Amino acid sequence: MVQIQRYLLSLGIISLIILGVAVIARWDSLFAPLAVITALALAIGMRSVRSLKSYQYTAWILVAIVCGMFYPSAFLQWGNFDLRNKWLILTVVQVVMFGMGTQMSVKDFYGIKTMGKGVLVGVLCQFTIMPIVGYMLTRVFNFEPEIAAGIILIGSCSSGLASNVMVFIAKANLTLSVTLTAVATLLAPIMTPLMMKLLAGTYVEIDFLAMCVQIVKIVIVPIGSALLYELYSQNSKHIRKRIDIFFYLSLSWLLAMLFGFWSFLELNFSETILQIIALINFLLGAVVVGKLYFHLVSFKTEIHDFMPILSMFGIVYFTTVTTAASRDNIMTIGAFILLASMMHNALGYTFGYWISRILGLDKNSCRTVALEVGLQNGGMASGLAGSMGKLATVGLAAAVFSPWMNISGSVLANFWRKRKEVLNKV
Repeated sequence: MVQIQRYLLSLGIISLIILGVAVIARWDSLFAPLAVITALALAIGMRSVRSLKSYQYTAWILVAIVCGMFYPSAFLQWGNFDLRNKWLILTVVQVVMFGMGTQMSVKDFYGIKTMGKGVLVGVLCQFTIMPIVGYMLTRVFNFEPEIAAGIILIGSCSSGLASNVMVFIAKANLTLSVTLTAVATLLAPIMTPLMMKLLAGTYVEIDFLAMCVQIVKIVIVPIGSALLYELYSQNSKHIRKRIDIFFYLSLSWLLAMLFGFWSFLELNFSETILQIIALINFLLGAVVVGKLYFHLVSFKTEIHDFMPILSMFGIVYFTTVTTAASRDNIMTIGAFILLASMMHNALGYTFGYWISRILGLDKNSCRTVALEVGLQNGGMASGLAGSMGKLATVGLAAAVFSPWMNISGSVLANFWRKRKEVLNKV
């Protein structure tokens, strides 16, 4: 397998050279196939180089962008099926978040007791610096309203597991990072809509309650389901008994909905009540999925190890679709969006680090907060943009910001790790 990866790495380098020649010679017809071959070959091949393995996730995001840019029609519609369908996007994002949740634990929240100050500083920085910086950038660049709202949206989202990976690479405070991600994720259903309402309300219509509910569906339900699996795996008879009771009650309720009770509710209750019941259905569905996943993993343990890979493919999917849907906007203002993403990201690292230092955190914790602040959950932003039916505009920032965040995060994390290793040797 390693030998094949090396061959593909060589193919990618050769293809990149030919692509450069094609650009100079203006062989337009070769641009698209060469770009895709180069991106795919390098993404697979770089795994054979140890120092490049940590960049492979970013490489696959770049593959998604290249494919979406050069072959947009292939990733928008298959026959009569629209790949931008908001229910499909919601499902894919939920799968991604569930995969993220399988890498979390209820113990991740225990750090609140011992690192209260670091968690408080991190959360305050998370939900103030990035939304405000995003808003300021929309004023500087004067983007169209929906694109501007997308920049504020990505800044208003919580951090994701990518920040934990970068903190691990940087050898910073991993315990604080994991706790911050967990707490910020729980606060997102309130804080993200609040910041959007305050800062993006003049750009697009923001339904605060609807966005709260949507974030619960996109983030809290799948992650909660994965955490329920983790609780059930602890072999505590007391915990298992309670979960079993909830499981059978939830399953009975959902089956009743499936076999006609929902139709009865639609005839007798208002739209607001129905939305609340629908949210309850999602929460009960999380209980059912969590327990069924436990039995599935018990039957086939390899499934649990496959979940992060499935999450990655989910991210690649909606990145490709978002890029394809946003292609015209990217061609028009892509350079400005990229510049805005670089500034947004860099200011997040800078303010996150120095505000933490001013408030008295140690260097390792400051580096952790910087990475938590600078790296947002692009999946959440894409899911929310998709649910709004504005993937091509509000979702554009997530499509551009996400790959840059992973590139810059990898570079900064590796720099801090090497600097720490040098200082330790002195």
